[in-house]
Amino acid sequence: MTVDTHSLSFTQAMARVPGPVVVAATVDEHGRRWGFTASSFVSLSLDPPLVMVGLGKKASTHGAFTGADHFMINVLASDQSAIARRFATSGVDRFAAGDTIPLELGLPGIPEAVIRLVCRMHDVVDGGDHSILIGRVDDCIGLGDREALVYVDRSFVRPAGPIPAVARAR
Repeated sequence: MTVDTHSLSFTQAMARVPGPVVVAATVDEHGRRWGFTASSFVSLSLDPPLVMVGLGKKASTHGAFTGADHFMINVLASDQSAIARRFATSGVDRFAAGDTIPLELGLPGIPEAVIRLVCRMHDVVDGGDHSILIGRVDDCIGLGDREALVYVDRSFVRPAGPIPAVARAR
């Protein structure tokens, strides 16, 4: 098996693993807004409360995020795939639609997101061709019952069914 074949197999295998869709956003020292779509987002620790999100080292947003003191994770709702696509597109003004506004700490937030997590940069870890941004969660906003957007098989999908009330209460 060549490296290219192995990389292709790995990519195809990981495409089958569902992931939440988030828009990570920050503001640099000049007040410029930066954001990107990610499906490589997970909780890392309860004490202290940490989350992590992967960001490609070649991404135009890389420098802004690795130098940021704070960033926001916007967990997108099942009807927000257009936002996910826009923040995944290079060469466009990702903020032009007006659905991302300054919210907590002045960070770009999406008011209709399922959850917004205000994060203080805890660490940036090497992850091969990605940097792993580890954020310490300072605030959680919007703990409602909307369904989150999921990415699997290179498509945005809705979860199979509603989140049971018991699961939401935990």
